Amino acid sequence: MLQSLQSTRSACLPLSHSGTRSPLQYVHFTSKNISARSQPKISQLNVRASAESSPTPPTAAATLGPSSFQKHSWQWNGYKTAYVTAGCGKPVVLVHGFGASSGHFRNQISFLSQQGYKVYALDLLGFGNSEKPIIDYSMELWDQQIRDFMQEFIGEATPAIIMGNSVGSLATLMVASTIPDRVSGVVLFNCAGGMNNKAISDDWRIKLAMPLFLLIDWILNQPKLARRLFDNVRQTENLKKILEGVYPRNPNAVDDDLIAMLHGPSNDLGALETFVSVITGPPGPRPEDLIPKITAPILLLWGNADNFTPSDGPVGKYFQSLPEKRSIDTKFIHLPGVGHCPMDEASEEVHEILLPWMNALSS
Repeated sequence: MLQSLQSTRSACLPLSHSGTRSPLQYVHFTSKNISARSQPKISQLNVRASAESSPTPPTAAATLGPSSFQKHSWQWNGYKTAYVTAGCGKPVVLVHGFGASSGHFRNQISFLSQQGYKVYALDLLGFGNSEKPIIDYSMELWDQQIRDFMQEFIGEATPAIIMGNSVGSLATLMVASTIPDRVSGVVLFNCAGGMNNKAISDDWRIKLAMPLFLLIDWILNQPKLARRLFDNVRQTENLKKILEGVYPRNPNAVDDDLIAMLHGPSNDLGALETFVSVITGPPGPRPEDLIPKITAPILLLWGNADNFTPSDGPVGKYFQSLPEKRSIDTKFIHLPGVGHCPMDEASEEVHEILLPWMNALSS
């Protein structure tokens, strides 16, 4: 067990120069030990990783571009969670957004692992290859999962760069505000204002749409109607249309791998209940309350054609104002014409900005 844990923490994975590319493939999850919704709320659960938990031995390395990565599972709080690792060097933790998984950082896993970084990409509980227990999901749950993961696999000796997209960005802010000495830098790709739109009540567009959001909440609390809505959204042809709207500048990035990454986990036991819980649950803390507690430099890369967190909305405007308000190094960079997921839609442009910033943190 100890040998397995140490190999996950420190192993340098060999680079493959074959040049072939295969996706971070989704593995269908069919666990039978998913809890009932009648269990206590997340805030009442012990969300610390159990003392006996340890990662399973890594699977054989798979190729992702010219780099290799390994897939692992980790028993956290009694649930099976998934993550991938790649490369060797300074630790980087990647956190995906709503409905996605570690595979949404497919380009960064490959790129950063070849630039002297050890990459850890998580599947948050409820998403991707992680288990989908029927519980009340919250930002606080994922914050605890990430912090426990960092304690287990990175330790306290070397601070990590953490980066996230959308809801994953908000989770990284929570981590950086709680354990600031363990974080050397924060990268946000179109950070969300909350776990769902209830958090952004000061945006006129949200106010206009609030009756619709309340209707959706009502529908999602009717099991039969919720199932019909969920099944409609997760159809591959509908996912493709939605994603092409999310990737306005580069719809060609919406490939079969990306659609499979989102569609596959929706077939899992508990996927519908996770969807309902996240959409209807509490939004969590606001970024404005977290930023003052963070001591690390922050890089904000924002697709300015994002309809989920528009740059001219209150969340976007707040982050644009940070370079002037924060005494600590903070950069905000607009990516013209890019949507909500710039790390995947415009990965080459992102890497040109990201790598020099990351390297400067340790210079």
